[in-house]
Amino acid sequence: MRRSATAAESHKAGIGRAEEHRADPVSDAEFAERIGRLGPFEPAPELAVAVSGGPDSMALLLLADRWAKSKGGSVTALTVDHRLRPESGDEARAVARWLGRHRIRHEILVRHGELAHGDLQAAAREARYALLEEWCRSHHVLHLLVGHHREDQAETLLLRLARGSGLSGLAGMPALSWRRDIRVLRPLLDIKRARLAATVAASGLDAVEDPSNTDSAFARVRMREAAPMLDHLGLSSERLAATTIQTGRARDAIERVTASLVSRSVVLHRAAVATIDPAPWRVAPDEIRLRVLAAVLTTIGGKVYPPRFDRLTAMAAVLAADGPGTGRVLGGCRVIARKGLWLVFREARGLEPPVLLEPGNCVRWDGRYEAILNPSAVPGDAIRIGAAGEAGCAVARAIVSDRSAHHVPYRGWASLPGLWRGGRLISLPWLSWREADWRGEVSVRFRPIRPLCGPGFVVGFS
Repeated sequence: MRRSATAAESHKAGIGRAEEHRADPVSDAEFAERIGRLGPFEPAPELAVAVSGGPDSMALLLLADRWAKSKGGSVTALTVDHRLRPESGDEARAVARWLGRHRIRHEILVRHGELAHGDLQAAAREARYALLEEWCRSHHVLHLLVGHHREDQAETLLLRLARGSGLSGLAGMPALSWRRDIRVLRPLLDIKRARLAATVAASGLDAVEDPSNTDSAFARVRMREAAPMLDHLGLSSERLAATTIQTGRARDAIERVTASLVSRSVVLHRAAVATIDPAPWRVAPDEIRLRVLAAVLTTIGGKVYPPRFDRLTAMAAVLAADGPGTGRVLGGCRVIARKGLWLVFREARGLEPPVLLEPGNCVRWDGRYEAILNPSAVPGDAIRIGAAGEAGCAVARAIVSDRSAHHVPYRGWASLPGLWRGGRLISLPWLSWREADWRGEVSVRFRPIRPLCGPGFVVGFS
């Protein structure tokens, strides 16, 4: 039986709880130590900071601004107006006024169009990162800082546990991750939310909370509301965040083994076709085989996320036993056997519609290709990049005399890119073909959303 606490013990516990709620601001030295571990940085760092106007991102901005200026660099605060609420524009402009008084450069990025149906927060998050990355790319800024903290990390772990995530998901958010054009830095992952609020309060800067952060319709908010009960059960944010350190180390080790198998078994061609050598793949552990297959399908399919686990597992089992036979389809890709190897190429279904090219601007098509029209081109030409389709196949048949010798199988030709003017095909970049009377210059390269192998999972701070 647990004995009752004495008055003195109760008083001592009360003091402990009071001390826990008295939060100290994050010092510049603490921040410098954390961001320093996420380098290297250029001599005069140029940073972008995602700022919603809440205390978490405002604290990050203040700390990053002082750190960058101490090194002769600067920051730009970026606020995304999702236009999901009528008052969002006013809130973004309020942030601009606050930062103007502190002489911090600030820009508002406005999202246009409809969000995908389903998980509204996930769709908004992806749209937000797309806008932030595009701004960084066009302004030649490599480093984007975001204000995720210890409680965010704990909530992420719980949400992924609830979804049945595997080891990769249970590693939580990395301290450093890469998108196509930027590095995303999370230097506050081990800092409590209360300390960030104290940092903002000490500066005299204003902050505002997004009402969606208290809307229990969202799963993350419900996890946040359950925090006191979880803490009572021993699942404090500190303990949960510490768990992600351990799972993050395991994820990093597995990703290294996966990358080794990719290097021994997969060849990636610039026309968005991969070949897999089944011999080393078949003898690898199940987990590594699944990861390699997922990486190939995600890269060739131009997707952000791999196929569902149950479907991936089913395909891996068939491939391990019998190979692809005459063809297997998953994740927008087709897998076929050819000359002792497995070929993986994009299906000609579900492709993105053609995208208009503007002189000097980089556009992306189908999650796989980037195209840049020569800056001196005439805008009125209305050149688009889209699927080669049947017209492209007809041209290719006249050029490629031996279809079996070409590394792209005939069934994959229609999904490769073509350049169109009006309704007429004028170029097949993957065959270096163009109409004789067209002299435009377009650079097209295969650059998928997800590479076959990343630089590895960067574990959060312990």
